[in-house]
Amino acid sequence: MLEKGFEPELSPQVQQQLDQLKAHPPQVAPGADIRDLRNLLWSSIDNDTSRDLDQAEVAEPLPSGETKVLVAIADVDSFVPKGSPIDKYAAKETTTVYSGVRNFPMLPEQLSTGTTSLLETGDRLSVVIEFVVGGDGSIHSSGVYRAIVRNKAQLAYNAVGAWLEGRGGAPVKVAASTELQSQLKLQDRTAQALRKERYRHGALNIETIETHPVFANDQIVDVEKQEKNRATELIEDFMIAANEVVARMLEAHKVSSIRRVVKTPERWGRIVELAAQQGETLPAEPDSQALNVFLMRRKAADPDHFADLSLTVIKLMGPGEYVLQRPGDPAQGHFGLAVQDYTHSTAPNRRFADLVTQRLIKAVLAGQPAPYSDNELAAIALTCTLKEDAARKVEREMAKRIAAVAMSGRIGEQFDGIVTGVTPKGTFVRVVKPAVEGLLAQGQRGLDVGDKLHVRLIRTDIQSGYIDFARA
Repeated sequence: MLEKGFEPELSPQVQQQLDQLKAHPPQVAPGADIRDLRNLLWSSIDNDTSRDLDQAEVAEPLPSGETKVLVAIADVDSFVPKGSPIDKYAAKETTTVYSGVRNFPMLPEQLSTGTTSLLETGDRLSVVIEFVVGGDGSIHSSGVYRAIVRNKAQLAYNAVGAWLEGRGGAPVKVAASTELQSQLKLQDRTAQALRKERYRHGALNIETIETHPVFANDQIVDVEKQEKNRATELIEDFMIAANEVVARMLEAHKVSSIRRVVKTPERWGRIVELAAQQGETLPAEPDSQALNVFLMRRKAADPDHFADLSLTVIKLMGPGEYVLQRPGDPAQGHFGLAVQDYTHSTAPNRRFADLVTQRLIKAVLAGQPAPYSDNELAAIALTCTLKEDAARKVEREMAKRIAAVAMSGRIGEQFDGIVTGVTPKGTFVRVVKPAVEGLLAQGQRGLDVGDKLHVRLIRTDIQSGYIDFARA
């Protein structure tokens, strides 16, 4: 963390502000500009171990056949004023870093996993993003306002996903409430409609391999692949829609903002070549719809390699970045999501850009001037982009070390693998189970990407994160 420019330890000034917040917390009560929505059946879905909950959701069927969706976002700004010691700390860190064995929060945990987290433990201030979704997945109307909410059911992706897909029974809280069952199924149907509409516009269906460590008695014993499911898609689809609503709201009020963009790929020609190698043809000019059709065909034809193809396309598209968007500027858009108006607003406990956006929203709602100048927003956007890249590097390096730890007791064992790369640095193999990748140090001659083989683990180096295999 220190090498990548982060400051994991809190300063005395931050601790002093925390002590003051504990002694004099902001009032959480309805008011003239704060609606009371505690009676609604709010629920949240996140990772099994997450406590930094940024959002909760509820949906309502309308007589027209449409669905009203409400996404409540934790009101972090009410507890962390602009320019305060905690705000200055968050502005430097810009993101929570998930190292696999320990989380380094952007905000002190007393806030992000307590006071400003939408836990089941009580009433919470929030900013609610509301939108109406038609049966075809189009968004017809929207609004943003402040409210008090109460999370009635804190749920987890894996359990809810298995239930929605018919692979498992209902989680305990869901099984106990037919109303919650109906609510989640309505949310799922609505999210799937939103997703189909995004695909129709050319959003990319990309699959990446993410893993997390498995612990036993505080020791890493394995790594598991994190699978997408209907619950993760539900939250993803609602958050994308909510972020679009906020971007359009700020644009409508002629307020400068920070946008999240993935620019049109400069290396589109290489993506075209990649498709040609697979016997497919892509147009000469960047076209997200055509790219997604190609990706879907490859996923159906060769599911084993789809994650590797996805990763290659992601690298060629280039990383996402934060940019200043002034009123009237041409929108740069998000190529991968096939949306023109997109900001980050739904995770203010974990991302500084979202906290900044929340302050812009609240200023609009209160009829006040924007709290940031264009120069300030541009500087914040650049810092957030750089620190997000640094966080990715920390997480990637730690993932390699975690994999080496998990494999260190399995020297000599054989595994089924697939060749994922043949480069001047060597031939790389991904083991199917557990989901780890390493160097094929022996027996690599004559192999190419996509070849399946048996390998034997011959060496691990935990400090460097190296895993070496030999052909079995």
